[in-house]
Amino acid sequence: MTEPDFLRTTRAFYDAVADDYADHFRDVLASRPLDRSLLACFAELVRADGAGPVADLGCGPGLVTAHLAALGLSVFGVDLSPRMVAHARREHPGVRFEEGAMTSLDLPDGSLGGVVAWYSIIHTPQERLPELFAEFHRLLAPGGHLLVAFQTGDEPLHVAQPFGHPVSLDFQRRQPERIAGLAAAAGLAVRARMLREPDEELGDTAPQACLMIRKPAAAARS
Repeated sequence: MTEPDFLRTTRAFYDAVADDYADHFRDVLASRPLDRSLLACFAELVRADGAGPVADLGCGPGLVTAHLAALGLSVFGVDLSPRMVAHARREHPGVRFEEGAMTSLDLPDGSLGGVVAWYSIIHTPQERLPELFAEFHRLLAPGGHLLVAFQTGDEPLHVAQPFGHPVSLDFQRRQPERIAGLAAAAGLAVRARMLREPDEELGDTAPQACLMIRKPAAAARS
């Protein structure tokens, strides 16, 4: 099967910037108490249901994956970029990281108690998002939880030559209503939404959204 162009482009971008990206965002959660609280809420929900493992999809250098592990979750990270995965493994040797595309993971149906897509749906083309949310539904066990975070808006942000590297990529902003609709169409239920205004001190360029989503407990495994 031919790999989609957007996956090759995204992999090349993050392979190029992996080390600089990891250094730049190393302590980002320390300055974002709202983000930490959302991750803590997600972890509590998963633990309360006694569900299976959690996958952090598009994990990058593994910061969120390691944070969730510290919160007591059985969690592993998956990223498209081999260099990001290599960095994550070096920095967090006690946590499992794998290479892979979140649109086509080699995992059994209903095998996950939770899925995190923390600013990682932003490189999937709009027309491929229904396929992505169908994959989230397939992976989650009945009652499983999904946490999705993204920048909001209608126009993409074009990032060129980050950290001086000769690469560029579009970062797709999303509307929360559209993401909630995609989740519903895939058979998932939005349980909570958080919209945060941009914080210039944190370098935000747009409002930030986070959706807490759940696969209904009575749903049959797809």
